[in-house]
Amino acid sequence: MNIASKLNRLFGFHLHDTAIGHFKAEAAEKYEATFNALVNRLCSGPLLHVDETKVNLKDKDGFVWVFANMEDVAYVYSDTREGDLLQKMLKDFKGILVSDFYAAYDAIQCPQQKCLIHLIRDLNDDVLKHPFDEEMKQLARNFTVLLKPMVETIDRYGLKSRFLKKHLPSVRQFYRQISESNLQSERAAKIKARLEKNRDKLFTFLEYDGVPWNNNNAENAVKPFAALRHIIGGITTEKGLREYLVLLSICETCKYIGVDFLDFLRSGEKDIHAFADSRTPGSRLATAPRRFR
Repeated sequence: MNIASKLNRLFGFHLHDTAIGHFKAEAAEKYEATFNALVNRLCSGPLLHVDETKVNLKDKDGFVWVFANMEDVAYVYSDTREGDLLQKMLKDFKGILVSDFYAAYDAIQCPQQKCLIHLIRDLNDDVLKHPFDEEMKQLARNFTVLLKPMVETIDRYGLKSRFLKKHLPSVRQFYRQISESNLQSERAAKIKARLEKNRDKLFTFLEYDGVPWNNNNAENAVKPFAALRHIIGGITTEKGLREYLVLLSICETCKYIGVDFLDFLRSGEKDIHAFADSRTPGSRLATAPRRFR
């Protein structure tokens, strides 16, 4: 989409294509501090969803990491998918990290919740690929039976540990059963090993208030970047992408907290949350996930 030509047609401007690039660069520079504040807010908060996705640049490939909670989103570029960026950004993170099963996340020293939707998909894929492996099918079935009442509790009461902690004895019983099982199937044994390896990261949501059992928040935050990538993939530089990510982070955060992106830009304000609070009665209080005692 040629933004310059559309502005020229709608408003009678006489903009060259390069003008839009200059506007973008100037806006990204102006709101760099806002972007950095979003990143700091996310990395020092009580809950963080993380995901990553590949991007093709003009002269190389790279990755964009998505950091999100219930109010903020930030998109951060990295040359590689290695965990160095995560280690640097989350070295002081004390909240709960929600992610998929990519190994780089395991190195972060904090309570973690792995996305159980990812795990269920993997189990279902294994069952479809190996329909005659009864041990594997039984493992998948037992895990589904374990999880189903938890999801029903969430549907009824929300993400509240006072209601969810009643499922902890079932988790302990599930792990006792699989630890005592003598599996002959190689595939089932691998699933068992995976479940045991991630034992402390699969059911964290039972012990804290407000912690989802999936990573849908980060996956949904990837979608706006995926739409942008479809337009700019392969034609922008790293510098250009970083500028896009500053503005996209601000735009998506505005959507999360219910304010208009253009209204925020026109206001001259640099703090998105201060702008949101100024437009609504009262202030929004952040509620940290709380581990039950």
